[in-house]
Amino acid sequence: MSGPRVLVLGASGRIGAMLQRHWHGRDMRPLWQYRGAPAPADSVIGDPLQDGAALAARCGRLDVVLALSGVVPGRGDLGLNSALALAALDLGAAAGARRVFLASSAAVYGPGAQALREEDPLQPGNDYGRAKAAMERAAGAHAAALGLDVSVLRIGNVAGADALLGPAGTTRRLDRFPDGQGPRRSYIGPRMLADVLAELVRFAALGQDLPGCLNIAQPGAVAMEDLCRAAGFAVTWQPAPEGALASVLLDVSRLRALVALPEARAEALVAEWRADQEAAG
Repeated sequence: MSGPRVLVLGASGRIGAMLQRHWHGRDMRPLWQYRGAPAPADSVIGDPLQDGAALAARCGRLDVVLALSGVVPGRGDLGLNSALALAALDLGAAAGARRVFLASSAAVYGPGAQALREEDPLQPGNDYGRAKAAMERAAGAHAAALGLDVSVLRIGNVAGADALLGPAGTTRRLDRFPDGQGPRRSYIGPRMLADVLAELVRFAALGQDLPGCLNIAQPGAVAMEDLCRAAGFAVTWQPAPEGALASVLLDVSRLRALVALPEARAEALVAEWRADQEAAG
């Protein structure tokens, strides 16, 4: 293959595993980072926080770094999100990468009645959102000091990577808000996410100018109830607790200027999730 050489940090996570399934056979040269064995073919073992220089040496020259590694609530110190981002930038600079992509989250925005744009002020309403917002600020300053191009990817809900879909029984409990409705979110399917990230990596490897921040989702908001029904799950309801968000809708105008994006539909998202599960075995 002669496509871009891209290091994927955090390849063992849910999104990393999805990319391994859906990038197979493409004109790309991905290198999947694992912290230890066992690891698949086309992988590199190392911890960017502990032995970043050695990891960079094992990678050789890279076109792009895609940093998916991070700490989610209940899985460790959220402050490590900033350290992981800075390590990814150092690695990208050492390997001569044209651009580093850093996975952030829609959680940095907090509540918003309208579609959330990349230029909107960040008002995260929980510790995870605050940790990711701090990561973005630290990464921006560090990338500027390194003279390195960086793009922050504020990823919405990924079908199959969030808590709604998956092997957690056949009933889902959802919040019901005062208007009688349940939560609505910006979603993207596993294959669509893989397509979008592959295109962004290709653009970066070619030296194309890209935004420093991009919302990653398909257009529109999807009712979680509709996703549950499409997946065959029963739904039970509970009063929405204080601080719960009825809607998180990402404005994806910047992303649509770069790649084709179909409207998010519950049935299509569930079909992508099921196909991804079958590919995972």
